[in-house]
Amino acid sequence: YLVLRSCLSTSSCLYSKKKKINGYELVDQEKYINLVRSVTSFKASSQTPETLFEEDNLIYGPVSKVKSPVKETESKTTKNWFPLTNSNKFSLNAVAMLPLKITLQRNKLPSVTNVLKQTMPLEQAFYLERWKQRMILELGKDGFDEYTKNIFLQGRLFHTALEALLVAAEMPAKEQEEHIKVSGYLRSIHHVLGDISGVKALESAVQHETLQYLGLVDCVAEYRGQLCVIDWKTSEKPKQHLRNTFDNPLQVAAYMGAINHDANYDFQVNCGLLVVAYKDGSPAHPHFMDSDLCSRYWDRWLLRLEEYMAKQKDGNGS
Repeated sequence: YLVLRSCLSTSSCLYSKKKKINGYELVDQEKYINLVRSVTSFKASSQTPETLFEEDNLIYGPVSKVKSPVKETESKTTKNWFPLTNSNKFSLNAVAMLPLKITLQRNKLPSVTNVLKQTMPLEQAFYLERWKQRMILELGKDGFDEYTKNIFLQGRLFHTALEALLVAAEMPAKEQEEHIKVSGYLRSIHHVLGDISGVKALESAVQHETLQYLGLVDCVAEYRGQLCVIDWKTSEKPKQHLRNTFDNPLQVAAYMGAINHDANYDFQVNCGLLVVAYKDGSPAHPHFMDSDLCSRYWDRWLLRLEEYMAKQKDGNGS
C-alpha cells in the first residue's frame, strides 16, 4: 500500500510540474496566416455567392469526394429528349436585314429564368441565401432592397447602351447621361465588340413551339465568324471560367433551342457566347460555347425543364 501510495504521489508530483501545452501552439501559424487575415478582416459587403464557396473551402477544407452535382446531372437522362437543332431549318440567311426585336408577350408559358430559379440546385440556393442574409445584416433590409434595385437598373442601362452600340444608333442626351453610370461595363467589353458582326436579333422574344417555354434573348450575332446566341452578364467579381457562371450556360442553351424551333427566326444557331463585363472596366471575359458544349448544356437544361414541369404538375394536384 505504501509503495503504491508513494508511486501515485510521485506521478502526481511529476504531472503537476509538466508545462501544460496549448493546442494552438502546435499549429503552423505561418501556414494559416492568410486564412486568419481573411476571417478577421471580413466585410459582408465584399462577399458574393462565389466568394462564399472559396471561404468555406479555406475554413472547412475541400468538399468530400462524393459524386458532384454536375457529374450526377450529366449521368441522368431526360425522359423526353428533344434535339437542340432543327433539321427543317437552314443555317444563316445571307440576306442583310435589320436585327429582329420581337416583343415578349407574357402568357402562361414558363420563362427560362423562372424555370432555372425554381429548379436551382440546393447547394447553389444555400450559398445565395447565405449571401443575401449577410448583405441584409450589413446593409439592413431597406439597404439591401436598394442595392438589388440598383443592380437591376445598371443591368438594364448596360443592355440599352449595348443595343445602341450594336446598331450604331444615336442616343438622346438624357440616355447618354445615364449611360455614364455604366461606362465601366462598356469599357470592359470594348475588346469583345470588335469580334462581333452581323447582328440578327437584339432583346428579342423567343419561344420553343414544342417544349412550350419562352425567354428574351440578349443578342444573336456572329462572333469571330460563328453565329451565336450572346448573353451579356455583369459581375463585381472576376469569372475567368465558365464553371463560375452557375446556370448562365444553361440559359444560353435554352435560348438556342428556342430560336431553332421558333418560326419567327429563319435561321439556326449552333454556338453560344457568354460575356461577363466588369464595373471597374477590367477586360470582360468572353466564354465561347461550341456546338458540342452547347449540346451538353442543352441536355442539362432539358432535365431542369422536366423537373420544373413535374413540380408544377404536383403543385396542381394532378
